[in-house]
Amino acid sequence: MTQYRVLFVCLGNICRSPSAEGVFRETLANAGQEEAVFIESAGTGNWHVGKAPDARAQKAALGRGIDISAQRARQVRARDFEDFDLILAMDHDNLHDLRQAAPASARERIQLFLDFAPELGVSEVPDPYYGGSRGFDDVLDLIEAASAGLLDHIVQTSSD
Repeated sequence: MTQYRVLFVCLGNICRSPSAEGVFRETLANAGQEEAVFIESAGTGNWHVGKAPDARAQKAALGRGIDISAQRARQVRARDFEDFDLILAMDHDNLHDLRQAAPASARERIQLFLDFAPELGVSEVPDPYYGGSRGFDDVLDLIEAASAGLLDHIVQTSSD
């Protein structure tokens, strides 16, 4: 069976997308599906390449038993559009930037992460970088809801 590949993308790859990578990795492990899906995260910008996730993101994730400290930021690469089955943007700006950079053949695989949690009634994971620490917990709540929907989607897609 071919491993499904998911890339989570935000602006700098130090807050939202590494949090999504960590939460979804935990979601997969809890479902016994960690071998079925390859996960990475990246940013559309290059400001933080090589850096660990924001300390506040790490603390919030660790508060839920998820350690994201070993992750390192990277920028989206041209080959990502070929390598990943699904590229999930955290907000409309990143969605737009990804679709602009992607070849036409890859654009259908780029969508908003919160599309997998329509019950939330919001489409974007807000950037908590300039806010207080509560914003990081709010982001994790959104990510957890979307992760459950994403897992359901992958299981359904893989069984078709």
